[in-house]
Amino acid sequence: MALLILPVPPFLLDALLGLNLAASVLLLLVSLRVREALTLSVFPSLLLLLTLFRLGLNIATTRLVLLNGGQEGGAGHVVESIGKFAVGGNIVIGAVVFCILLVVNFMVITKGSGRISEVAARFTLDALPGKQMSIDADLQAGLIDESGAKARRARLEQETEFFGAMDGASKFVRGDAVAGLIITGINIAGGLVSGLAGGMSLLQASKTYTILTIGDGLVSQIPALLISTAAGILVTRAGTSGELGAAMGGQLLSEPKAIYVAAGMLGLMALVPGMPTVIFLGMAGGAAALAKRTITKKEKAEAAAAKAKTMPGNPHASPNAAPEKQKRIQDTLLEEQLVLQLGLGLSQLIDARRNGELPGRLIALRRRLAEELGVITPVITVEDTEKIDASTYRLMLRGAELLSGKAFADRWMVLDPTGREPGVEGVPAKDPTFGLPARWVTNELKAKAQRQGLTVVDPASVVTTHIDEVIRRHLHEIVGRQEIQELLTLLGKENPKIVEEVVPQMISLGELSMIMRGLLREGISVRDIRTILETVAEHPGKKDINFLIEQCRRRLSRQISGRLAGTDRRIPVVTLDRELETALRSSLGISDGETTLAPAIDIARKVVDTLQERAAVQTTEGIPLVVVAPSDLRRPFFEFVSRFVPEVNVVTPREIASGFTVEPMTTIALPARNLQRKSA
Repeated sequence: MALLILPVPPFLLDALLGLNLAASVLLLLVSLRVREALTLSVFPSLLLLLTLFRLGLNIATTRLVLLNGGQEGGAGHVVESIGKFAVGGNIVIGAVVFCILLVVNFMVITKGSGRISEVAARFTLDALPGKQMSIDADLQAGLIDESGAKARRARLEQETEFFGAMDGASKFVRGDAVAGLIITGINIAGGLVSGLAGGMSLLQASKTYTILTIGDGLVSQIPALLISTAAGILVTRAGTSGELGAAMGGQLLSEPKAIYVAAGMLGLMALVPGMPTVIFLGMAGGAAALAKRTITKKEKAEAAAAKAKTMPGNPHASPNAAPEKQKRIQDTLLEEQLVLQLGLGLSQLIDARRNGELPGRLIALRRRLAEELGVITPVITVEDTEKIDASTYRLMLRGAELLSGKAFADRWMVLDPTGREPGVEGVPAKDPTFGLPARWVTNELKAKAQRQGLTVVDPASVVTTHIDEVIRRHLHEIVGRQEIQELLTLLGKENPKIVEEVVPQMISLGELSMIMRGLLREGISVRDIRTILETVAEHPGKKDINFLIEQCRRRLSRQISGRLAGTDRRIPVVTLDRELETALRSSLGISDGETTLAPAIDIARKVVDTLQERAAVQTTEGIPLVVVAPSDLRRPFFEFVSRFVPEVNVVTPREIASGFTVEPMTTIALPARNLQRKSA
């Protein structure tokens, strides 16, 4: 503020002008070196401060030019020296060059940077809902924890504020350029009047004050040009990471054939009459040599990768490797529990050198399953194979396929949260977890999809979420006695008495495994294994596994209710009509010692169709499908409907814990024909 009011001596003004130029150069160099735009999040504030500082220097130099312009060094040596150097003995040429510099800064760089900032701010705000939904989806899928979600939301907020601030700060830059034009005109007009009043001739006054004005303008406009360029570079780097030079070099040299074409065009230009042949031939030769070097380097990298893939001990070794690098025949008889097979097109998802995230996601998945369901699932072995399509993945359970799907390592899955077809171009697909229509889009269309508010999911997340959903559904098949024994060992360290009393005195390990698998089959966590053992201990001599499972469910009612209820502790349910319950009881039978349900075809169709309709609605809303059934019908009813509606939960009224309320969504009644028959 002092520069705007107080006079500044010439020597101090020289120092401040040098400081302004140095700060501008530093800001430009830092903008070129930062790895991403948010690394320099203080840029809008710096832009404002430097603009005000430069305007203050403009006022200070104008004061000295008008007061001491007729004296040697009266306006400072920096202004005078740059003015004489730019003019070079010809005021007209110097003035033309100065005007061109003003036009370039005002019409091209400043205007372009301002427009980029405006568009970036608008698109960032438009994409905000989609990015927030993506964070929420990752959090719900367990790909990130609460702290990670907070960090990503904070970063998203910082990004939005940054581009909004850049949009506002760009207006200061444009206003500064306009002020520079006006100050230039004032300096020339005021200088002529001041010079004539001081006894100078018109020619001498014109020469003296024009040189000083050009010097003052250049000292002001060069830093302004540098800062405007830095602002443009920083805002346009929103889609790239890494240093600008490295990113440009890597992307421009990624297509050697294009460099060969450029070399050919330069060679043809060398043949045009009058062209500097030597210069163009030299550039053509240099471009051709660069293309050749790039191709050679790429071939060496591919050869090294292929060699590393067949080395002993490499987990991604090719199935066609030498015999001594293959498994022994005896080893093939011992199938690993869970094996995730990837087509060769998906191998980069597990390549650490290419930032493959899938192994880390699978580790996080096992940890999340252990925390939520109480069992440690077997390690998921990942391997790439030529036996399946390049874009296919499949999960094998003891040699049998458990799931399969398609993904693209170089694309992103786009979903419309409303369940409609995404309005972007891409490979048509269906979300493997929820069955929603989707598109696999390229990196170029990713930003467009986010701006439209669509959910964008990376391929590693698609695969992991699919595996998560299927493993939860089949966890009772995956977990065996070994995993149950590990849980008993952990519990025995804290409560050895209850373990010793129940297993194997009251129940065998195999029978306990059957109970826990029965609970897991319906999505009930067995983390509270102590309550399960206490329930078994309360019914000594009972060997009926189904009875013990039902008793455990009642003891775990609070856990069951909490899993099915919303934040308001209300559980949306489907109820069964009394007459339907009677009809279902009459269809109960015994098969292989198990109570089974075999309803009439029209009743079965009515029940299944109703539940499938409710499942389609509630799945998209994130609401679990719950059916309330009497105790004697619960298990056989679940066994019957789960074959057609896998996501169904069947509970009894006694399994609704106190503090929770049920909210009937619909009631399934007998088909109309059965009602007419009954009334007749």
